[in-house]
Amino acid sequence: MTILTTKHLNYVLAISSNEEPHNYNEAIRKPEWCEAMKKEIQALEENETWILTNLPQGKQPIGCKWVYKIKYNAKGDIERHETRLVAKGYTQWKE
Repeated sequence: MTILTTKHLNYVLAISSNEEPHNYNEAIRKPEWCEAMKKEIQALEENETWILTNLPQGKQPIGCKWVYKIKYNAKGDIERHETRLVAKGYTQWKE
């Protein structure tokens, strides 16, 4: 049996009591995740990572999804709520 020090036990309890959303519908219920998604979109726009455009006829867009992660500091306190909008590249077709 492994016994954790008080410091490590507090850290484990802190990170296990916070849940990360599994999907967008769960995330939009919490203001901290809405703010994190807003910041991610702003960063994508500021870095000119994407542009909205019309697809050529007969082509399908590649989907995307949100990924959510809570980042902790060394004390086990929440440092930030991090979100990433990622492309579902596995849906691409080669012609």
